[in-house]
Amino acid sequence: MSSAELTPAEAARWAARAGLPLPADRHAVVAATADHIHSVVAVLRELDLGDTPPALAYRAEQETHDAAV
Repeated sequence: MSSAELTPAEAARWAARAGLPLPADRHAVVAATADHIHSVVAVLRELDLGDTPPALAYRAEQETHDAAV
């Protein structure tokens, strides 16, 4: 999907293509929701995670507890 906003007609077309036909009154809401999700994902893609290990590498039982505040 490009960076252009999804129109209600496009949202209806994509939903129908996925086998999820939408009532006409839902097209604009679905388009707005999809645009919001796209903007959040775009921000996440810009993050530089560097050498951050995947979540599977984290072990809670190995964490040291420090009561200092």
